[in-house]
Amino acid sequence: MLKWYQSSAVARRGFCGVCGSNLFWDSSDAQSISITAGSLDKPTGLQASKHIFTESSGDYYRMLDGLPQHSGWPISEHCSSM
Repeated sequence: MLKWYQSSAVARRGFCGVCGSNLFWDSSDAQSISITAGSLDKPTGLQASKHIFTESSGDYYRMLDGLPQHSGWPISEHCSSM
């Protein structure tokens, strides 16, 4: 059973009403939905292209794969209303 939570003035999150798993989120001004990759069945065929919000990541995360790292949203992808 899908449930929604309005997490901010510009975004809401969709989650499972039974187990509470976070499934996706959408922005009130976007025309797309961001799906939580961990909710997909394997094999996904997905590959990481960058790391975001690295400034607030836990000290137990090790990003040694050589991918670009950003402290927040990359400027080119930042939504002006977020």
